[in-house]
Amino acid sequence: LWSVPPRCSDCLRIAMIRPLELLIGLRYTRAKRRNHFISFISMTSMMGIAIGVWALITVLSIMNGFERELRERILSVASHVTVSGHDGWLSDQETVNHEITKRPEILASAPFILGQGLLMGGRMVKGALIRGVLPTEEVGVSNLSESMKQGDWNALESGKWRIVLGSELARQLGVSVGQKVTLVAPKGQITPAGLLPRLKRFTVAGIFELGMYEHDSGLAILHLGDADRLFKTEGLVSGRRLKLADLYQAPRIREQLSRSLGAGYRVTDWTTQHINLFRAIKIERRVMFIILLLIVAVAAFNIVSTLVMLVTDKRSDVAILRTLGLGPRRVMAIFMIQGTLIGLIGIFIGGISGVITAVNVETLVPWLEGLFGIEFFPSSVYVITDFPAQLKWRDVYQIISISFVLSIVATLYPAWRASRTDPAEVLRYE
Repeated sequence: LWSVPPRCSDCLRIAMIRPLELLIGLRYTRAKRRNHFISFISMTSMMGIAIGVWALITVLSIMNGFERELRERILSVASHVTVSGHDGWLSDQETVNHEITKRPEILASAPFILGQGLLMGGRMVKGALIRGVLPTEEVGVSNLSESMKQGDWNALESGKWRIVLGSELARQLGVSVGQKVTLVAPKGQITPAGLLPRLKRFTVAGIFELGMYEHDSGLAILHLGDADRLFKTEGLVSGRRLKLADLYQAPRIREQLSRSLGAGYRVTDWTTQHINLFRAIKIERRVMFIILLLIVAVAAFNIVSTLVMLVTDKRSDVAILRTLGLGPRRVMAIFMIQGTLIGLIGIFIGGISGVITAVNVETLVPWLEGLFGIEFFPSSVYVITDFPAQLKWRDVYQIISISFVLSIVATLYPAWRASRTDPAEVLRYE
């Protein structure tokens, strides 16, 4: 053994170390290669995976934030669960209240009367959705009282004939707090002169702004008593709005209430009322995930190119290892370790960058807007003008896992090709 040249004795000492595949794979990775083009492609593969993982984490976090923001804005005026009658009127509120009180998951409930009408302010006429509420109970099921831009929510009192308008609706009518608007009810009244429309003058008691054009431009709030007299509901209400401790339990609560109340009632929840919108968001999120995952796939394909060229460059080394007794599987492991290490470094860099960006995106975007003097989401065009982000660790784990699997799969063919090296053929002319 001592007569063996120093270089060969180093090889024998290395051969005694376990695991040998890991040691040689790491040595190939950090060794300075004769072919700098291979090093360049390795770096390109690493950075491609890093960029792909970074983009996936950042974009999915922003889409999660948009979905959360949109859901909160919708639920600021919509209810988690709504109970009404099949004919549009809830005749037996006692039965409904009894079922509601039996469920601790329901935090609050409030009655409402829903109708439509024409609002006239000056020379302007605008159709609107009219909702009659009890202000003290409505506070428990919606955020309307917290969205008041002008006026006072508690100014809605029965018999005072006051109204609260959405900000865009008030602007279109040209009215502000303290001014008068005329509400034309859809059902007329029969007089000796014939059928006349039912008109009533209201004082604007407040203006709310939810940040959603649909509600800000088409919703008006009355006191429940005033709505009862205006629409002549004779004490009936359109239904009751429920607020849950966990809004994601709404489908389950809806099913339970439907079974308990029976066929005479109609129970809906926010997932069914806005199902098309949230379904479109999920589809868009899934498509975006697939598109961005292609970046990682392209980078993984570069790993294939890198390892194929490396195998060609190291054919003589592989042949020597084979003559020393290294089996095909262990040769495969050497190159799989090297390719996997390239992927792991890229995943690590991209994962750290993506998490940092997702956590600080709400600060980074305003800084970029100020730096370049542009507004990414103008308030005149988009409902949501900022970049909300919600980092979900489940998404991070999923992205990292898929990227890691792609990195391993990319190493299989080059490693298999290296394991098929014929030592006699390679070393014939050495």
